[in-house]
Amino acid sequence: MVIVGVVALCVVLAVLAFLVPRLSRGPERGTQRVLGVGSRAGGKAPGPLGRLFSKPFRSSSKAVGRSGSAGRRTRGRLPF
Repeated sequence: MVIVGVVALCVVLAVLAFLVPRLSRGPERGTQRVLGVGSRAGGKAPGPLGRLFSKPFRSSSKAVGRSGSAGRRTRGRLPF
């Protein structure tokens, strides 16, 4: 369920970045901030469990950043 939510969020951010590149930065940063909080909270678990619990948040944050930048990059390549 969480995976579907992250994928949907990435799609929405990519479309938003394609349509209005400047306005897409705020939602992208907000999403990464929330995922960073989850990553830091998961990282407080002892030992290898900390890395295991924080990894999904780190990879989701990377995916959000990539989808936003891909939308802006695609918009920049258009001829008009």
